[in-house]
Amino acid sequence: MSDDFTPDQKRYLEGFMSGMQSARTARGLAPLGSGAGSAASAPAGPDKGHLAAQARTVAAGGKLSDPEKWKAAEHPFDAYARFKTQAESGAYPKPDDNFRWRYHGLFYVAPAQNSYMCRLRIPNGILTHWQFAGVADLAERLGGGYAHVTTRANLQVREITAENAPGFIEGLSDLGLTAKGSGADNIRNVTGSATAGIDPLELLDTRPHARAWHHHILND
Repeated sequence: MSDDFTPDQKRYLEGFMSGMQSARTARGLAPLGSGAGSAASAPAGPDKGHLAAQARTVAAGGKLSDPEKWKAAEHPFDAYARFKTQAESGAYPKPDDNFRWRYHGLFYVAPAQNSYMCRLRIPNGILTHWQFAGVADLAERLGGGYAHVTTRANLQVREITAENAPGFIEGLSDLGLTAKGSGADNIRNVTGSATAGIDPLELLDTRPHARAWHHHILND
């Protein structure tokens, strides 16, 4: 790839092309660049091993699981604008979008409740008093008025209507919090000692390590 691109730009373009190749494979199409006189293009970027395995499976007559087909057709992180349009109409997702919206931390939990549940990401279970108050305010205004504490020292808010879903996750961002990647096939919340930083006998303060791993998962 040309040296005119920065490393970040190269990585973005590699990931973009990998996604295109995967989508074509899922649809039974030949990879780009595999026409007459061209060598077949191999997947590139951070997902190349995963995409190459998918291509081998399909070439051997196998089938991809529905979630892999859905990601190939439209990656969840590329679908946020469509999610907001869907929310404005008050519509809840079909199975493919229910999977995609979990990448944004939203779970359509019907038939238990005809609404979304939002799962946050709180590394080491630590948040400030004003963030905690902010989540309570969001739950009161846009959810069911309550939150659940999870076994991973996390928070979940239920009874979020379709119309309120974008405002809820954007409100989390305004608080310096996120729900990104808290569902589907993503690494869950990073946990640590509940007494990190205050236990006089601790051998290691896990807080900076949990925070570093949290951002590595989200951004790498």
